Amino acid sequence: MEPLGSTLTATYAHPRPTPASFLPAVSTRASSYRDRFPHSNLTHSPSLPWRPSTYYRAAANSPALEPYCARSQRASQSAMLPFVSSRTTLLTRYTPDDWYRSNVTNCLESSTSRHNSERLRVDTSRLIQDKYQQTRKTQADSTQNLGERVNDIGFWKSEITHELDAMIGETNELTDVKKKLERALMETEAPLQVARECLFHREKRMGIDLVHDEVETELLTEVDIILCCQERMKMHLDKAIAQLAANRASQHELEKDLSDKQAAYRIDDKCHHLRNTSDGVSFFRGVERVDATVSVPESWAKFTDDSILRSQSERAASAKLRDDIQNLLVVTANEMWNQFNKVNLAFTSRIAETADAKNKTQIHLAKTLQEIFQTEMTIESVRKAIRDKSAFLKVAQTRLDERTRRPNIELCRDMAQLRLVSEVHEVDDTIQTLQQRLRDAEDTLQSLVHTKATLEHDLAVKANTLYIDQEKCMSMRKSFPSTLRLVGFC
Repeated sequence: MEPLGSTLTATYAHPRPTPASFLPAVSTRASSYRDRFPHSNLTHSPSLPWRPSTYYRAAANSPALEPYCARSQRASQSAMLPFVSSRTTLLTRYTPDDWYRSNVTNCLESSTSRHNSERLRVDTSRLIQDKYQQTRKTQADSTQNLGERVNDIGFWKSEITHELDAMIGETNELTDVKKKLERALMETEAPLQVARECLFHREKRMGIDLVHDEVETELLTEVDIILCCQERMKMHLDKAIAQLAANRASQHELEKDLSDKQAAYRIDDKCHHLRNTSDGVSFFRGVERVDATVSVPESWAKFTDDSILRSQSERAASAKLRDDIQNLLVVTANEMWNQFNKVNLAFTSRIAETADAKNKTQIHLAKTLQEIFQTEMTIESVRKAIRDKSAFLKVAQTRLDERTRRPNIELCRDMAQLRLVSEVHEVDDTIQTLQQRLRDAEDTLQSLVHTKATLEHDLAVKANTLYIDQEKCMSMRKSFPSTLRLVGFC
């Protein structure tokens, strides 16, 4: 058997595995070793846990270290014992051939080990160079890919920036047009109120002048046109509000995508400029097994391209809506102005007709007043004539009455008697004729007075109509907004 404490020969082919659960001692005191390793059959030194256990064998049952003097004394005492040789001991020894074969075997093994070691060193050196070149090429490819990725992100970032600027400009222009439309819509309230007030005031016309004339027809048409224009303006205003919301949604998507690409650009640019000597590089175990990607290059590019296409579509719709609103403002302003002019022309014509009728009425009233005066003078002359004829009748009747008192035969129907009777009849007929003429004159006077009243009433009606049309309506219609205000510029 081998002496206790001798070094065992180790083979690299079958090393003894080190226990995985072994931990080195916390303290180096002998008491700690005795407490931790109470048995004497240890296969390795407890004070050297990192060395393989095949090289060492325990030299004593107790792991405690003894003083050198005590070991020396025990060695001297054992050396004093006589050496006793036996044949059994001699039979267990090796032969010289074994010794030579062992030496030859050791030399061959040494040569083979050196050859294998040399070949391993050469292969290892070549492997290190190959792997170094491969690693450098892989890193260069990764750097190139990162550079291409940075260029791609920069391209799409510039495209998004260009489209975002265009969208912001379009949104601002649409906002300005929307404000113009709102101002124009507010400006239509005044003409509508004027037209309605004109209709309301014209309801205060009196008598025969309360007619459904051309002015009223044009005023009603003006109200309908203004209401129709307001309805179209409100409809386009709602469209503008909805389009602005769509523009802002597209702008928000572009801004979010641009923000993401700016962050990705910073990250990838930083990764592109990282080198083996850069600060901040470290190990991140297992990071290659984490796949947090949510897209591929095709879907990544398609997402941005779709966002830009949606923005361009919304921008085109916004530009078309702006043109429609501009055309609508021009069309509505022209329609309202044309109808405004038509109403004014109708007012002017109607005022001229009313003024002419009023003038004619005034002329007829003057003539009627003159005729009334003449008729009154005629009535007075007829009455005077009747009074004058009464005297003649009284004389003739008095004569006849006196002649009735003639005595007896003197009551003769002579020419004087006949002439007196004829005179009484003539005067009486004359008085009756004059009285009839007086009644006719009085009836004519009453008719003239009635005509005078009618003309005066008609004159008052015409004056009221002129006041309504000329003073109230036309004075209000002077405040009709200008074309620039109707298209929203002021």
